[in-house]
Amino acid sequence: MNFYFDAAKIIDRLDAKHGSVKSLLSTLPEKSRKRTAALVIETLKYKPALAEVIAAANLLKQERKITSHSLALLLVHDLLLSGGIQAGDGPVKQALLRHKTRLRSEWQRVKIKRGAKTDGELALADDDRTARIPRYARVNALKWTIDEAIKAIQRRGYVLGDPLDGMCVPPVVHQFTEMIPQFISRPLRNFTRDAHVENLLLFPPQARLTDTSEYFDGRLILQDKASCFPAVVLDPPSYPGSVIIDATAAPGNKTSHLSALMGNQGKILAFERDRKRYGTLKTMLARAGCSNVEALNVDFLTTDFDDEKYAHVTHILLDPSCSGSGIINRLDHLVESETESSSVAHTERLTKLATFQLQMLRHAMKFPRVENIVYSTCSIHPEENEQVVAATLRSMEATAGGFRLAPRSVVLPEWSRRGQPGILDDTDTEAVVRCSPGEDLTNGFFVSCFIRRCGARPSMREAEATIVERNDATDSPSFTMSAKRKIHGEDGAGSTVLPPPSSQRRKKRKQKI
Repeated sequence: MNFYFDAAKIIDRLDAKHGSVKSLLSTLPEKSRKRTAALVIETLKYKPALAEVIAAANLLKQERKITSHSLALLLVHDLLLSGGIQAGDGPVKQALLRHKTRLRSEWQRVKIKRGAKTDGELALADDDRTARIPRYARVNALKWTIDEAIKAIQRRGYVLGDPLDGMCVPPVVHQFTEMIPQFISRPLRNFTRDAHVENLLLFPPQARLTDTSEYFDGRLILQDKASCFPAVVLDPPSYPGSVIIDATAAPGNKTSHLSALMGNQGKILAFERDRKRYGTLKTMLARAGCSNVEALNVDFLTTDFDDEKYAHVTHILLDPSCSGSGIINRLDHLVESETESSSVAHTERLTKLATFQLQMLRHAMKFPRVENIVYSTCSIHPEENEQVVAATLRSMEATAGGFRLAPRSVVLPEWSRRGQPGILDDTDTEAVVRCSPGEDLTNGFFVSCFIRRCGARPSMREAEATIVERNDATDSPSFTMSAKRKIHGEDGAGSTVLPPPSSQRRKKRKQKI
């Protein structure tokens, strides 16, 4: 029966939005993971119908030994759909069996109500958007070259061509916007290079790469295309002595991408506050051969930005916790299909997430020498994206530090989908990047880049005055986008003027005392 209790905990955590289906299943003990995962996934497929049966039979009210709704879902699933409960005749199993006839009767009523002729017709339909997203694999440049990778993949029977179509095409063809992917009887063996991200390869959606030696030894890293954008936009420095921060690093895909872009030069401080995810991060970095990363089991928000350790940090990658609403895979639609986007709970959750995300950005802007901050989410909600960016630009830290959004010309200029209109001004809307799940051959994603303005850094008192002036102006009924651009300022190109290191600022404070 412990098998069912473990599975019930996974469903409870999914209901509480504590992670994706895949990530939570990965926390199960390896010896029982396959069996438990199969039960959880199959139960989720039938969850709406099973929940209706449990409610109609008043199961939880009549049997106190069945302590949770998630446990009831699993047990009823196996009773009705899997040939029986796989456990000894304990009190919980006996409690359920007392209602076997009623449960089967209610199941038949649900089938009649929904016009289902078979049990399978009550299962949730697959998310067809998954068929429009290739399987992406990033070639780990720390271990081999893209040419070596292509030759190795060709030796496995793959050919250069469109991974969403059975016909081979020249390898220079990278755009698939006109294609309508379809499942076909024979497995596709086409792959190609990506047009926007260096060292990224595209495979058919159903390609199995996790059982290859290239995956196991870290030469190939499975990473969605949109997830590669933050490191590309940050464009980290790769000279000895450079220091950058990955503020929320686990599981390590983006961190290892940064390390590859830096060629293992300089230093990456990779923060992860959760102990278990920190272990996952270290395992990932070791497998990828990232020797320039210092993994820290520390909450980024607790760091002292004045500490000498961070005096030379110039770039920060910030990909904080988010709703994950842009993630499209073969499992999470089983959970998302039940979510009511207009519910009060959903709105409250987005508000809490946005508050946290803004807090992380404001803290990042306090680092004295930071020049570039990339903020990204795997969310499609403007509350976590454009609205957080707008609030950041109005913040004390942005004004005091002289931060603005980097222009489109340096933020994936060839990517066509930009910010959602009506939240930022036109220039800033063009400066941020969006990915639409299913439409852009990626998961849903958002990327923005803050850079420090040219010129002297204003004092906190001047910043406060500017914020008051800005808020008064934007609250005015006659406020226009052109006026907003004047308030935010339009700076020309030029070198970034950095604040003095923290040691010099401390000396000045001592002199004043």
